[in-house]
Amino acid sequence: MRKLVCIAGLMAMLFLALPGGWARTRSAARTRPASIDSPATTLVIVFKDGHRQSFNLSDIARVEFPADAVSPAASGPAVAPSRGRFFGRWKVGDGAGRRFFITLEESGDAWRSLHHVHGRWTYVDGEARITWDDSAQDAIRKTASGYQKFAYGAGKSFTDKPDNVTAAQNTTPHPI
Repeated sequence: MRKLVCIAGLMAMLFLALPGGWARTRSAARTRPASIDSPATTLVIVFKDGHRQSFNLSDIARVEFPADAVSPAASGPAVAPSRGRFFGRWKVGDGAGRRFFITLEESGDAWRSLHHVHGRWTYVDGEARITWDDSAQDAIRKTASGYQKFAYGAGKSFTDKPDNVTAAQNTTPHPI
């Protein structure tokens, strides 16, 4: 059902992006070409890893989706949050009842208020994986109950059993 809603939303955006909508006749469209700089003549696709690609609508003949993508009965894994959903300042726990903040920047830099540690983060399989300069690692993942922070000590991998799991809340009101 979620895929169907996403597809319907994309189709609505495509319809609204066309200059003058469907009511304009083809001859009228030929007499007044749209400016290439106009945002209404460009389709922008944002990929899961956060990069964008723009297409001029005059270059697009049609948009096709696989048959199973528009089927309401299509089942599949839940849609993972986008990379941009992880940007911002996250309030998390340390596993001992105390709270601290993790800030994830679009550039891939990460900052931990606990001991003021810098790190780097990447978007992998729908989650934010952070490797800190002190060799510890954290992952912020979407779970059924919301977002959680999984902590891994030095020498562990993201597939090992975590040292602790705590709630994670993005305190940035408008993640990208």
